[in-house]
Amino acid sequence: MLRKSIKRSRLNIFPNHKYYPGNKIRRIQLITTILLLPATWQSMRGDAYSDYIASYSEMAMSQQEEYGIPASITLAQGLLESAAGRSTLAREGNNHFGIKCHADWQGASMLRDDDAPDECFRVYENAEESFRDHSIFLTRRRYQPLFEYEVTDYASWARGLSRCGYATDPNYADRLITIIERYSLYLYDKDGGHVENGADFILESLQRSHIVRKGRGLHYIIATPEDTYGSIAREFRIPLDDLLRYNDCPTDGQVRAWEEVYLQEKHTDGPSGIKWATIGEDETLRTVAQRFGVKMESLQRKNPGIKDEPGTRLRL
Repeated sequence: MLRKSIKRSRLNIFPNHKYYPGNKIRRIQLITTILLLPATWQSMRGDAYSDYIASYSEMAMSQQEEYGIPASITLAQGLLESAAGRSTLAREGNNHFGIKCHADWQGASMLRDDDAPDECFRVYENAEESFRDHSIFLTRRRYQPLFEYEVTDYASWARGLSRCGYATDPNYADRLITIIERYSLYLYDKDGGHVENGADFILESLQRSHIVRKGRGLHYIIATPEDTYGSIAREFRIPLDDLLRYNDCPTDGQVRAWEEVYLQEKHTDGPSGIKWATIGEDETLRTVAQRFGVKMESLQRKNPGIKDEPGTRLRL
């Protein structure tokens, strides 16, 4: 299959390496390289996230070897969809990727609130089944355009997943890219795990400032674990009171991981073409407002007397 040219990321530190063909020794070298990095790298990560990566990186690389799906994409989706293995779907159903039943599913299932109340999700015997089914799921015709991208082009894969409709979240691609770059997951897509500039280069990349993104005319960043509104306000030299107001937050505190933090006033209406949203598991009215870049007061005005609990349908 002919592949498109790679748009080299500013974090691409393996310009001369190609997709590895499954050499187990090289994979072991890669894992060893990452595990032997200084303790400061590990401390910068949340324990749940680093534990998840350590537990499932080999599984993700095996899926890349068999199906050609970037290991970084698989890991980032697993981290995001399962809240690093802590979601109800992951804990009780071994479903790490939020895959719904669909008409062709013949296995066990469970109901959870997502885009609508009581949606049907697949249940697996173990995590390995979930990872394999995720790979098979992405080989459907709907996702075939993704395989035109190089396995190292994680940004195109992330944006392609969003365009193909993997998730209704308008910022889904940005969340995946942020996770991949925050934890250097692109290393798992590379040949042999050789880091040309050593561990210091990786630490430097982890300590870089947040990338400012733009959607629907709004500038925002994606928060990483242990961020606070105060630390973000200092980074961007925005008065803390203004940043809190932009994000409907009454007081400073830790920001929910992978949540948007807007650097300007949000909109009063939802995205074009999206009229309704449902408060999902572990969500609130406010997290939905952040997801769609809408002011809380606008949602409250359009949904008077609404219950702020999972399963509640909201007019955007």
